Amino acid sequence: MTYPLEHHDVLTNGVRLHVVQCGPADGPLVVLLHGFPEYWFSWRAQLPALAAAGYRVWVPDQRGYNLSDKPVGVESYALPTLAADIIGLIDAAGQAQAAVVGHDWGGIVAWYLAAHHPGRVANTTIINVPHPAVVGPNIWQAPDQLLRSWYIAFFQLPGLPERLISRRNWQFGAAMLVRSSRPGTFGPAEVARYKAAWSRPGAITGMLNWYRALLRAPVSYWPRIGQPLQIIWGEHDAFLNKKFAQLSLAECAQGTLHYFPEATHWVQLEEAGKVNALLVKFLRQEAAAIS
Repeated sequence: MTYPLEHHDVLTNGVRLHVVQCGPADGPLVVLLHGFPEYWFSWRAQLPALAAAGYRVWVPDQRGYNLSDKPVGVESYALPTLAADIIGLIDAAGQAQAAVVGHDWGGIVAWYLAAHHPGRVANTTIINVPHPAVVGPNIWQAPDQLLRSWYIAFFQLPGLPERLISRRNWQFGAAMLVRSSRPGTFGPAEVARYKAAWSRPGAITGMLNWYRALLRAPVSYWPRIGQPLQIIWGEHDAFLNKKFAQLSLAECAQGTLHYFPEATHWVQLEEAGKVNALLVKFLRQEAAAIS
C-alpha cells in the first residue's frame, strides 16, 4: 500500500516544527532526524519504504531548518534542547517510545536521546556520525580528522559563514553536497530544493547555531547506552574518519556496525535499498524481542 506524505505543524518544547508524516496511523512510531545542511527531504528514500513496512514515520524539519521555527540566539540550539524537541514530538504522537534514526547532526541528537532518555527510545540507528564523546580522546587514532573538521571552527565566526555559504546563489552549499557525494546523488532538481530551504528567513543562521552551541556548551557526561543500537557508515565520508564508527561501539552495550565500502556521508541516499532493508530488519528484530 502507498501512503501519502502528510505535512503538519507540531508544537513541541516551545517551538513549532514542520513534520512530514507517513504510514499507517496505528503503526509503531519511527522518528527520522536529518543533519546539516538538510531538512526532511533527506529521508525521501526512507519514508515510503518504512511506511510500506507498517511504520508510522515522523520526519521533522528540526529547529532552525526550512519550515520550522528558528529561535534567535545560540543558546536556543544546545543539544539538550534539541533532544527535548524530539521528546515533545513523541509525546505529541501519543507514544511512550519511538525508534529513532539520525544522520549527521540528527545522529548526534539520536546519540543524546539514547544515552540520556533511554525510556523514550525503543532502539536507535545512527548514520555516519560518531558518538560525541569518542572523537576528542581518540583523535590521535585519526589525525586527519582535524583537517576534515576545519569547517566547524570556521562556523564559529559571527556572520562570515552565512555570507560565504549564501553568496552566488548558495554556490558553497551546493558544491559541498555535490562534491562530497557520489555522482547523481544530488542532481539539479534536488539542489534547487535545498537552496529554497536555505533561503528561508533566518534559516542559515539557525542551521549554523547548532555548531556554535555545541562548542560553547558541550555535554560533559554520557551514560553508557543500554538499548539496541546500530551504526550505518559510508566509508568514503569526506567529513568523518570511519575509525570513529568502530570506536563508538564501545559506548553501547548492544551495538552493531554496518560499513558500506562504496558509499559516502550520504549513504541513506546512495544505498537506499540496502539501508532500508537494514532499518526494517532491525526494527522488526527489536519488536520481536520485546514481544
